[in-house]
Amino acid sequence: MFLSPGSRVAALAACGALLLAGAGCGTDNSEEATTTPQVRLYGSDGNMTNAYAAEFKERSDLLDGMKGTTPLTPLPDAFKNRLRAINPKLGDYLYSAESYDAVMISALAAQLAGSTEPAAIAKQIVGVTNNGERCEKAADCLRLARDGRDIEYRGVSLNRAGFTDAGEPATASYATLTFGEEKLDDGKTEFVGAGDESAASTKNPPRPHRQRGAAKAPSAPLVLGGLLPRTGDLAIAYPPLAAGAALAIKEINAAGGVLGEDVVWVDGDDGTNPAVAKATVAKHISEGVHVIIGAGASGISRAVLPDVVAAGLVLFSPSNTDAGLTSVEDKGLYFRTAPPDSLQGRALADVILRDGPHRIALVARKDSYGEGLQENVRAELERAGIDGDRVKLLTYEPPADAKAPPLDFTAGAREIKQYGADAVLVIGFGESAQVIRALADSGVQIRH
Repeated sequence: MFLSPGSRVAALAACGALLLAGAGCGTDNSEEATTTPQVRLYGSDGNMTNAYAAEFKERSDLLDGMKGTTPLTPLPDAFKNRLRAINPKLGDYLYSAESYDAVMISALAAQLAGSTEPAAIAKQIVGVTNNGERCEKAADCLRLARDGRDIEYRGVSLNRAGFTDAGEPATASYATLTFGEEKLDDGKTEFVGAGDESAASTKNPPRPHRQRGAAKAPSAPLVLGGLLPRTGDLAIAYPPLAAGAALAIKEINAAGGVLGEDVVWVDGDDGTNPAVAKATVAKHISEGVHVIIGAGASGISRAVLPDVVAAGLVLFSPSNTDAGLTSVEDKGLYFRTAPPDSLQGRALADVILRDGPHRIALVARKDSYGEGLQENVRAELERAGIDGDRVKLLTYEPPADAKAPPLDFTAGAREIKQYGADAVLVIGFGESAQVIRALADSGVQIRH
């Protein structure tokens, strides 16, 4: 279920009806498909950040007017200030709340389990977010957990409903973002909700452990390992992800830690690259990590999950959105605070349809995240009345690593121009800047 204001739903339905009739919604219908119309740009997740503009260097004006969505709840100023205390240069907050909540939930699950044994932690994670005494702050939640009381954690990103049985949010908040003059225009940001609160789990977790005094648990300390994109195509999202995790660790330890000791963080890079991520996972396994926070990209989590599961560890991602991960074989050891793209597809389709496009090109990086979200958006457009011949699907192979030649999207750009698209959605990370450059270089007029 997608929750949005009634007026928006009505407008969307009206737009779809007009499109079915062959008319536009907010555009000039006199334009012939054979001419090259001005193109509106749309983006998602990894390319809707201020850091993305840096990928364009002197051509960052190409982004002006680009709109898109990302999982994001309205962040309190107090939370942003705490993040900036961790990293004063922070320019974006993408997935910072989800990263903070992933660490916090992991710590609370270990405290309730009375153990750092990963399987015991995993059995508590869904229950941490449902059917207990509600708490929000680290100190309050840890106090309840030490007393052996069931809790219902509500954090910064997880503020409406808890986790489903699959270990992911039952509801989500999405921000509609717009680039202004080479950066996001905060004054145009809108928020919409998605999901179904009734999908939250009602299962009871194992009975919580009660900590006796200040005694340390034999298995302490809890060791968390980072698997975040410090390098690679998704490196533009690393600063807020890292700041969110570091802030949670700081506040947990300031509140007395977990099981009588400070939580330990072992840093690690996923490189937005399976080989780099697998090496990091192997290092974490050898160093006794209990819970791995990551990976950044859905495809990277898919690549390392078999290794993590074989080692019996927990993989907890703050930013994976591939809907297919909901049903992945994980032996109950994979969790995420980011919502699946089955929810975001509706939000993105809504943003695109409000501009009444005639022909839409959906360009995605060729991996589980890109192709999964592309298909979700296509299905939502079809549901709104957009015929199949008005939607063109294209994919590109992202560079294998930093040493690989830059992405060449020249042929794809020409295909979009010949198709006569007046709306182009780009689903990718930092490398997708090459898609937009190629569009401009092919003569496509980007609408600002």
